Amino acid sequence: MRQTDSSVSPVVEAWATYRTTSAADWNARRLLRAKGETRVSVVLPARNEEATVGAIVSTIREHLVDRVALVDELIVVDSRSTDRTAQVARAAGAEVVGQDEMTRGLPRLAGKGDALWAGLAAAGGDVVAFVDADLREFRPHFVTGLLGPLLTDSSVDFVKGFYHRPLVGTTSVEPDGGGRVTELMARPLLNLFWPELAGFVQPLAGEYAGRRDVLAQVPFVSGYGVETAMLIDLLELVGLDALAQVDLGERKHRHQDTAALGRMSAQILLTVWSRLQRRGWAAPGVDPTPLLTQFRRGGSEGLPNLEREIVVSDVSVQERPPLAELQDRLPGRRVAAA
Repeated sequence: MRQTDSSVSPVVEAWATYRTTSAADWNARRLLRAKGETRVSVVLPARNEEATVGAIVSTIREHLVDRVALVDELIVVDSRSTDRTAQVARAAGAEVVGQDEMTRGLPRLAGKGDALWAGLAAAGGDVVAFVDADLREFRPHFVTGLLGPLLTDSSVDFVKGFYHRPLVGTTSVEPDGGGRVTELMARPLLNLFWPELAGFVQPLAGEYAGRRDVLAQVPFVSGYGVETAMLIDLLELVGLDALAQVDLGERKHRHQDTAALGRMSAQILLTVWSRLQRRGWAAPGVDPTPLLTQFRRGGSEGLPNLEREIVVSDVSVQERPPLAELQDRLPGRRVAAA
């Protein structure tokens, strides 16, 4: 990774040099030899992703289960989909579990973070990799890149992916136009309060992997703050040197509109506030409002569409406690099998 500003923290510079690799560094057959008795699970949280989840599952199944037996368990967590996500994923060769099935007997939470927690609960592997289910043109290196540092270096506990994210507009394509919430919200906050994490290229990336026993020791935020919380909590749990990142090339997926990104940013801000409170850096017992007021273009049919409509959203976030604290209350743990 090339650096252009000499004022970067020496700690961050050293970490980025030492703990950054490329997916091209990790060959599937080399990793198969390195994995030994380690069992590997791949988990895809999915809500209404019938258009893309099948191709992702088929690719992993073909290349990393059938051709090279690197992945022992392939799970899709159906996050209350209303389309054919579950059927498509099962037909492609995944084991499908329901988010509510894995959290039965616990308070009902919504959002991606809860689906990830359910996937961790369902997984039986020693190493668990998470991959978003909305990726297009998916390639197996998205998995092998994440697994490489974990299977070859026992001092690594968690690996985060990063990539180029093209933003496709109506008339043009911005090669790195994606990741707007990262640049406008997550990165400034992390640089301000957790500067050790400044070396992560994409702290909000949805592709990452970790050792199950380590992931089971951190809470999972129910909404879009899950990746931010996970980085902060893992930094405090295992330290910066146990974290790594890998360049996965280019990522193509569905982009959300600006209003949705605003709601995502609000959840990240609330998540950061809770971590600041735990450190004593924010007033204890003072909770920001979870209501976000936004405006969208309105207007009646036949009239100029210039009016603004007020939209208020509840962006509150909740947390599942660390899985290790609730393991005995959940459905039986699975044993990884292809």
